[in-house]
Amino acid sequence: MIKLVNALVGILLVFAGAQWLSASAEAGEVLDRIMKKGAMVTATDPEWPPFSSRNDKGEFDGFDIAVAKELATRMGVSLDYATPTWEETTAGHWNGKWDISVGSMTPTAKRAEKLNFPACYYFGMESLAVHADNTTINTPADASGKRIGALKASTYEQYLKREPFDIVGMQPLAYRIDDPVVVPYENEEDAYEALAKGDGVELTGVVDSLLTLMAMVKDGRPFRIVGHPLFRTPLCVAIEPGDPEFSQLVKETVEKMRSDGTLKKLSMKWFEFDLTEP
Repeated sequence: MIKLVNALVGILLVFAGAQWLSASAEAGEVLDRIMKKGAMVTATDPEWPPFSSRNDKGEFDGFDIAVAKELATRMGVSLDYATPTWEETTAGHWNGKWDISVGSMTPTAKRAEKLNFPACYYFGMESLAVHADNTTINTPADASGKRIGALKASTYEQYLKREPFDIVGMQPLAYRIDDPVVVPYENEEDAYEALAKGDGVELTGVVDSLLTLMAMVKDGRPFRIVGHPLFRTPLCVAIEPGDPEFSQLVKETVEKMRSDGTLKKLSMKWFEFDLTEP
């Protein structure tokens, strides 16, 4: 009798598990699509070193790429790439063109209306750079009233325009550049090229990630980084709302990558210091 009861309980548990898996599969549209294809598509920027760019072999490489690859590997799928504009990525309504953005996105309240941010994987430092020939700007305040470039629809542009960030847990901002003439660019490479033309030719400065600016200087761009970072922000993985299973999987996987030291290892590889702790 006991054996019969145990057998019936086992059958019921198997049935319940199958029902849960079926419901989960129906609810997780994006995750289902990824698993069926055996590949996850991330939105990325092909011209944003050291976060994402094409190497000499034409392959995507960089810190964001490495994080996305590790995330895909732990999910048991390969990684493919899409290269929409930043505005397209932050606007939501991806319509299945890509599944995820591992692209250093700050989780603002405005973006959260159309996107979910299941995990923040590092914390950025944003700075001002001017042309190397400039001799008059030694603090960010010296750039007040000047033409400053920034990626369109980015936190850099928001900072210059003093638009509210509304980021949970972020320290109050100290605005150091008064009344700049903000020049937005569709991609950051255009801003770099504009600044590289000379001091004040098209731009006086660019606000961007300190790490990106350091990489530009290391690569020989004629830039000079001014003062301390302007502000620091959490940078997160972004997905579209509506797939709680996918959101939970991303969250748990990134948390494991942090706890087992993988995120720190990748940060040390690309930046030589750890940006993964707040």
